[in-house]
Amino acid sequence: MTRRDFPKIHFYDQDFVDIYDKTWAWIQDCWNTGENSIIEGKYFSYPGSTVLRQSEAVFSSFFLVYSNRIYQAYPTLDIFYERQEPNGAIRSAYNLTTGLAEVEPDNPEGVGLPLFAWAEFNLYHKSANKKRVKDVLPILHKYTEWIDSAFKYPNGLYRVPLAATGMLNSPREEAAYLVDFNTIMAINVLYMSALAEILNDKEASFHYKRQYFSLKTRINALMWDAEDGFYYDIDINEKRLPVKTIAGYWPLLAEIPNDDKAERLIEKLSDPLFFGAPHPFPTVAVNEPTFDENGNGFRGSVYPYLTFMVIKGLERYQRWDLARDFAIRHLYFVLDSMSPDGNHHKGNLWEAYLPLKEGPAQWAANEGFPRAQYLTYDALSTICLTIENIVGLLISLPRKTVDWIIPNLEIMGVENLSLKKNMITILSNKSGRGWEIHMESEKLYYFTINILGKKKKTLPIPSGKCSMLIDKL
Repeated sequence: MTRRDFPKIHFYDQDFVDIYDKTWAWIQDCWNTGENSIIEGKYFSYPGSTVLRQSEAVFSSFFLVYSNRIYQAYPTLDIFYERQEPNGAIRSAYNLTTGLAEVEPDNPEGVGLPLFAWAEFNLYHKSANKKRVKDVLPILHKYTEWIDSAFKYPNGLYRVPLAATGMLNSPREEAAYLVDFNTIMAINVLYMSALAEILNDKEASFHYKRQYFSLKTRINALMWDAEDGFYYDIDINEKRLPVKTIAGYWPLLAEIPNDDKAERLIEKLSDPLFFGAPHPFPTVAVNEPTFDENGNGFRGSVYPYLTFMVIKGLERYQRWDLARDFAIRHLYFVLDSMSPDGNHHKGNLWEAYLPLKEGPAQWAANEGFPRAQYLTYDALSTICLTIENIVGLLISLPRKTVDWIIPNLEIMGVENLSLKKNMITILSNKSGRGWEIHMESEKLYYFTINILGKKKKTLPIPSGKCSMLIDKL
């Protein structure tokens, strides 16, 4: 098997394969060697950017793990860890020229979305690097304590400026306790608990789990609207502010709603009155007075990183079919927006998209929006969602498992994907004997095929080449 090359994907729509391959080629332009900045080492950032942002470091780690270690996911995150202050603070952005924190007037503490623990948990399952977990957990513990001391209020919820969420002009001006930030703190402690569990630290794991359940209870009690079936921000008096924004979907990723609440939330993703726009999912519900069909920043634009968040939330509730349908629909719009004449070979990926038709979003008040080739977010769609939700492969190195979740059999798969020191290939095609899955591996692993509603089977896959007939399962 060839090493030091990106994994190849196979899919019946060649456009999906082409944009996947192109994205890896474009990522080279975002890979910095540190020669022109005070920050040493290699890291991932938008070309020409003078600032490295926390959210970009976190989200880019989800697709860089699939580069077969050509582009490491760790170094960009480590830049933030290395700049942790004595009180535990890690700021949301650092200047690449000075290496110093860069804070905005509307976010004076420079607090960002605390998603490091989620990213590290994902990295662990793609690398099985336990030492990494041991090294980062104390940093993340101090970081969590800083957020608690600076932003937690007696009601158990967190108050931060809207700018901390990155959703700058979202119609949430009256909000005091933001549903997304509070939910992300629940995600933070949930994954902190999971990381502590990896190190067999039962006490720390229990401590974080207890924090998680406390936050979950408060979010359900104060932010869930039973009549509307939605999670809202609340104001200074803990009164719900009934504006439906995409922020109301973070609770799915945190597994905060029970099945009934989740079902009501998920229904709105397909409803054209709410978030079921032709291009899923606008940042504001279509029937909100503030919805803008031109996008206008966070008043209707479709942002790939938020689409990624919603699809990962659907996974938590085993809605693989919906997650895949939305991922495919999203990617078709991304492709159709590349070039007005339909020439996918010459166009750009964009930072944000129109909700009702193909094309990049518009925001008159923000010059330079949307940015072209904004791979920090776009590669989540063209690489990560493609592998995990469209082809349907979910990998865990520590468990030595590969799950393949597909709604029906099609010609597709992945070739030469590196699982640490094990290269694997999994391809399905139709032969004279029926549907067949061909595999090649250098080491044993456990393979679960889940053809939705039809068959589910787990088998040990030996090293070498083998194949299985689906009809015989």
